[in-house]
Amino acid sequence: MSDIRQGLRYTEEHEWAALSKDGAIRVGITDHAQCLLGDIVYVDVPPVGTPVAALQPMGTIESVKTVSDLFSPLDGVIVRVNGQLHASPELVNEQPYEEGWLVEVAPSGDALDALRRLLTAEQYEQLLSSAP
Repeated sequence: MSDIRQGLRYTEEHEWAALSKDGAIRVGITDHAQCLLGDIVYVDVPPVGTPVAALQPMGTIESVKTVSDLFSPLDGVIVRVNGQLHASPELVNEQPYEEGWLVEVAPSGDALDALRRLLTAEQYEQLLSSAP
């Protein structure tokens, strides 16, 4: 069973989002997504200052199995990139909710409103349980 954390918000594309102390939204991929991908070998996200749009591609993640798009859960601008992933992309597999986060996005509107539009942990769990 996938690790689904309470207090986070989720997308149908298997990204998670959490409010950071400074008001930015931290984004990563879920435990379910990293399990499906297998061993992560490369993460490509845009640099700080890049605008992103909700549910639109914002980078790619490469595993030994495939290359997949990464999607932004909200509209905003990237304000921080997890620099550890360049040298250690396996952190996404090992700690998808901690050290394996991808980017932080400054929302273009209210951060809490942006999070409310995403799936709760319960809704995400239901999504996974109803998938074929």
